[in-house]
Amino acid sequence: MAQQKKVSAVVIRRLPRYYRYLGELLSTGITRISSKELSEKMGVTASQIRQDLNCFGGFGQQGYGYNVEFLYMEISKILGVENGRSMIIIGAGNLGRAIAGYANFAKRGFRLLALFDNNPALVQQTVGNLTVYSMNELNRFLQSHQVDIAVLTIPRAAAQQVTDQLANTGIRGIWNFSHMEVVPPPGICVENVHLSDSLMTLSCNIEQMQEQES
Repeated sequence: MAQQKKVSAVVIRRLPRYYRYLGELLSTGITRISSKELSEKMGVTASQIRQDLNCFGGFGQQGYGYNVEFLYMEISKILGVENGRSMIIIGAGNLGRAIAGYANFAKRGFRLLALFDNNPALVQQTVGNLTVYSMNELNRFLQSHQVDIAVLTIPRAAAQQVTDQLANTGIRGIWNFSHMEVVPPPGICVENVHLSDSLMTLSCNIEQMQEQES
């Protein structure tokens, strides 16, 4: 279903969570659920769920709730994963290899094609069933393969340079783990991931919990 208006980033960030919960419901054979029941499972208010889904057309029926499979498929379309996305990883160190080995990407429709690195000791190694190519081969690879997303697991000093190199290559998105918020070229979306932010958020929540207990 096409979006009729610009949706806030906060709502978009909640969509993968809805998608995940709906997939879990489908796997247990649940075919229908109300916003109240879904709210109890997710810890989000029923009103918030309705507001979020209304940004895309609603999908629910009064007195019936939501058809789980239909809603799951509609959110899949909104997230753009229905037809899959192809990816490469730039940086074949520990983090790059860990991401390459994460099986759930394939289950979500993301196809990893190759890894790239500028370390000669890593080039031509295999990670699972994937080859590590030299960075010198990146442009040629992108010319001969349709790649939607580049995953950056490289030092921050190289992040902007590599991002600039991806301009006009067909890459539409960058998933950036470099600890530097890069400026994308026109036509490319960036999702900057800071693992330490999530850890510090957890630490803050522990602090608040301890203050309430004392």
